[in-house]
Amino acid sequence: MSQYTEFEPKNMIFKRLGPSGLRVPIFSLGGWLTLGGTVKGDPVKDILKAAFEAGINMFDTAEGYAAGQSEIEMGRVIKELKWRRTDLIITTKIFFGTRSGPNDKGLSRKHIVEGLNESLERLQLDYVDVVFAHRMDKTTPMEEIVRAFNHVIDQGKAFYWATSEWSAREIEEAHGIAARLGLIAPIAEQCQHNLFHRQRPEVEYSELYQKYNYGTTVFSALASGLLTGKYNNGIPSGSRFENHADFFKKTIDSLNVEEGQKKIAKVKALTEYAEKELGCSVTHLSLAWVAKQPQTGTVILGASRPEQVLDNLKALEVLPKLTPEVMKKIAEIVDTDPTPESTWGR
Repeated sequence: MSQYTEFEPKNMIFKRLGPSGLRVPIFSLGGWLTLGGTVKGDPVKDILKAAFEAGINMFDTAEGYAAGQSEIEMGRVIKELKWRRTDLIITTKIFFGTRSGPNDKGLSRKHIVEGLNESLERLQLDYVDVVFAHRMDKTTPMEEIVRAFNHVIDQGKAFYWATSEWSAREIEEAHGIAARLGLIAPIAEQCQHNLFHRQRPEVEYSELYQKYNYGTTVFSALASGLLTGKYNNGIPSGSRFENHADFFKKTIDSLNVEEGQKKIAKVKALTEYAEKELGCSVTHLSLAWVAKQPQTGTVILGASRPEQVLDNLKALEVLPKLTPEVMKKIAEIVDTDPTPESTWGR
């Protein structure tokens, strides 16, 4: 009998991440704000176990999530549940650090190397599958950044590197340096993409998709919860906006002005269409819409309970329903098509 808990893909869809050979599940699980933050201990195990048993084998975290506690919780659970490392895709991100020293953040060679070493210690792992540059560091030369990520790959501490919240111009510069020096270029961008946030992922990055087959690992596919309908009539108790009011202050304030009210009206209209015409919730429709985009490698789900993970995965049942006609109707309802003008490098 195997000493490991066997992974079964179930009905999960797997796609290559960007130009790489890495196959990732179309839906993955992230630790931002929850794992190690608002959720600790056994509940973390319950959430990850539910995801794994449902066909999710990709888990995303970062050194800056809950000051390193997200990585600690995730690493502990992986060990306790006896998951085979080769069955897992683990990604983390380097930039924000966990301390306030002058070299404890950013993308200097020193912090990329030392920061990833500390992340691996917290995760109790020898390597991660993908290490992301969590932001661009304008104080560090791009050649140093590219060389440093290649160094940790050469050391076997990561298989690939990627970017998060970088501009298209910055990503293009990294690719140019990698090509000139014969080094490994980043393979994907971890970006916000949802029905209310489309300009950067669909227009600014469009040339990257065509030129490099660049991929995306999407966060905030539900627009921080707006596309679930939970905020249609205010902020409910125990919600993300209540628990993290300071972080989401700008978004919360926007709901009380005309633009925010227009978004709420669109969510209500989209909800009616989803329920009456497609037989699904607006949450499942919104998640499926992002997963349907050709450059999307994986949509990162957030969850504070196992039930949330399982419910969100009902989006898999909606994907086949997203015909060109349905996609056109969704576009008409939300009316958020991005402008065609390139925003390259902004």
